[in-house]
Amino acid sequence: MSGRASRKKPKWRSGFLGAALGAILLAAGMAQADPVKIRLGIVPVPASLVPVIFGTPNIARHAGQSYLLDPVYFQGSPVQITALQADEIDVASLGFSTFSVAIENAGMSDLRVIADEVQLGVAGYGGTSYMVLKDGAIKTVDDLKGKVLATNAIGGALDMVAKAMLLKHHLADKRDYAVVEVAFPNMKSVLLQHKTDFIVSIEPFVEDPELQAKAHELFATQDAMGPVALIFWTARAGFLQKNRAAMVDLLEDYIRALHWCWDPANRSQAVAIAAAASKQPPERLNQYIYTHKDNYQDLDAVPDLAALAANIRAQKELGLIKAEIDVPAYADLSLVKQAAQQLR
Repeated sequence: MSGRASRKKPKWRSGFLGAALGAILLAAGMAQADPVKIRLGIVPVPASLVPVIFGTPNIARHAGQSYLLDPVYFQGSPVQITALQADEIDVASLGFSTFSVAIENAGMSDLRVIADEVQLGVAGYGGTSYMVLKDGAIKTVDDLKGKVLATNAIGGALDMVAKAMLLKHHLADKRDYAVVEVAFPNMKSVLLQHKTDFIVSIEPFVEDPELQAKAHELFATQDAMGPVALIFWTARAGFLQKNRAAMVDLLEDYIRALHWCWDPANRSQAVAIAAAASKQPPERLNQYIYTHKDNYQDLDAVPDLAALAANIRAQKELGLIKAEIDVPAYADLSLVKQAAQQLR
């Protein structure tokens, strides 16, 4: 891999967060000399709360003091592995599928799970829908043989959940079906226009009235794999050791944001901020966000390592990965626990 001096500006960087967030964080950075710059890979809002955190007054109290956040937008998690290897980001938002690949294929033995973001398939909370047309020929998973499936990111967690379900029905990728990448906002159109036969849909897109009228859920996350460690923060051990204090402060701000967003007293403001960041109608987000219809988020940002271990074990049993991975050996929860303690 070529050195950073010869690298072009990474194509995954986006103006998604816009000048507003950048201006807030950069201006805050002038308040104190040499705050630690933390380049954090994020996935689309509302799955990622980062734009919400820094659009909420009095939440990111350490921003510009001990750290300066540089969010980097990605459509999914697989390319974040490459970005982390290339030293283009410091913290990657990965899922169980990409975490196992980073360790097994990329040889990142120093990668550590440090904080939670989103969990799927948790009892009493919302999940992800794998959908087909109501009036189509697909009635069961077996009917997907020979079809075209849409996923948001090949190799990502939601892609792996679907492939795990199909493998249970003896359907293998490339041999029995084809997969194409489609951004979440475009899932409805490719299905309704018969460009694909199957999509994965998440909130808020699954709430679309036309999609609800013309498509239905073939299976859900929990049907394929049970509770799923969908998104969690990871970083390399050397970066954590060098910048521990700044990372603890960032995690403190993140935990404060989680508690603020899930507090019913703040919900209307939180919904408005999330709607602005995701460019979704507030009334659509209001149907589910920060309620039990939403995906589960641990309010102290502590990952479910048991679920992560089970997800990776399922990958191995299905032949999707080869190695046994000792999940606790690749986790450092001391930072997030210290951050939670600072709030008390």
